[in-house]
Amino acid sequence: MNSNGFKDNGRIIIVGASLAGLRAAEALRDEGFRGDLTIIGDEPEEPYDRPPLSKQVLAGWVRPDGTKLPRMRRVDADWRLGVAATGIDRANNRILLADGSAVEGDRLLIATGVRSRPWPNPDEAALDGVFTLRTSSDAAKLQAALAAKPKRVLVIGSGFIGSEVASVCRDLGLEVTVAERGPAPLAGPLGLVIGRIAAEMQRAAGVDLRTGVSVQGLDGDAGGHVRRARLSDGTTLDVDVVVASLGSIRNIEWLEGVGLAAGTWGVGCDAGCRAFDINGVVTNNVFVAGDIARAPHVLYDYQFMAMEHWDNAVLGAQVAAHNMVCAETERWAHLMIPQFWSGQFGVNIKSVGVPSFGDEIAFTQGSIKDRRFAAAFGRRGRIVGAVTFDHGKWIPYYEAQIARSMPFPPNPVGSDFPEDMRAMPAEFPVRGVPTETPDVVLTGHNPSERSAEFHPRKR
Repeated sequence: MNSNGFKDNGRIIIVGASLAGLRAAEALRDEGFRGDLTIIGDEPEEPYDRPPLSKQVLAGWVRPDGTKLPRMRRVDADWRLGVAATGIDRANNRILLADGSAVEGDRLLIATGVRSRPWPNPDEAALDGVFTLRTSSDAAKLQAALAAKPKRVLVIGSGFIGSEVASVCRDLGLEVTVAERGPAPLAGPLGLVIGRIAAEMQRAAGVDLRTGVSVQGLDGDAGGHVRRARLSDGTTLDVDVVVASLGSIRNIEWLEGVGLAAGTWGVGCDAGCRAFDINGVVTNNVFVAGDIARAPHVLYDYQFMAMEHWDNAVLGAQVAAHNMVCAETERWAHLMIPQFWSGQFGVNIKSVGVPSFGDEIAFTQGSIKDRRFAAAFGRRGRIVGAVTFDHGKWIPYYEAQIARSMPFPPNPVGSDFPEDMRAMPAEFPVRGVPTETPDVVLTGHNPSERSAEFHPRKR
């Protein structure tokens, strides 16, 4: 079937009814696809926006059910919400569902994203007052717990979500302790030089920040509500609310045994969003988008990159949709430069590129003392990332520098320069040091490496 024939008579299934799934469906219709479209999602809710959950929703500015994603156009799809996909019958072009039914289709987009990593002790995780934050239901329950004015909140982990939760707690006038196993907040994605600044910011806001400390266990009362946390330094904390911010798990379990390159970091695919099979051979009818996609990037030594970013979901979905219905000679590559933002403790933090790919940092604009600055990250004399604190107007400038592989340290325009612009070690934690995982992860393989890891199927 040629591309025009497929646009009229093809059948496409999207597994994942969140941001990437919705935007892919809209893009398919924009591309002229008039065939059958089915969207499968395990949550009963229609697609909603997740970034506000740890910010505006927790603060009480927005209702938990008030972040529904706007529809850009009609998609005329068969929505299967509240039922999870459990497998793929590739031989017969079917998606198997948890309710025992199956959906037939010619092409598939996998956009199942990630879920929060739960507190590892199931009995402790089941205590009232212990939360994770990923879904609108999670946000509703945590918002209600914070509105009840607990005496102390414990946040375990100081990545972006954990730091944003701690910030909201302070804005609400709540006492909050942050326990971070690593040396500083945000050290994983931005390095220890920036992490020290983030630590000062938290402590100045009244956060009881404890670094190099892990939580050994949680204790509940007779009614099953969390009351104490035991820390690795031998101390205990009286707490009413615990938020486990331990990173995410990619939703790939349903793909076990189907022969795709699915693993811890997601589903491997090419730059055009076509999934690889288990032998590294590209497929023609299976595509991947959003948090679960893992693709090589030309700017980062062709290492495979997994991105948990809003714009990656949107742009990746558009590329996947285009490539699903176009002629082979018209395919696009998804080679976006990652960007993210975070609002915490009155500061707007923005980043572009992959700072953790670098090993050096240079402050290039603004004032560190005032927490209003821009800093660039470099590797082997090339700029690979940048971060700004309340200086986001410069992000497009650094994005252009990264895209063109310009020299590091950069020579920025303007006159708002810090006193010390020398390059220094960025101090990223070495592999194996327990700390929060970056939102952008370079997962190999470097061209200098000749190794692969296989995980046998469970019997």
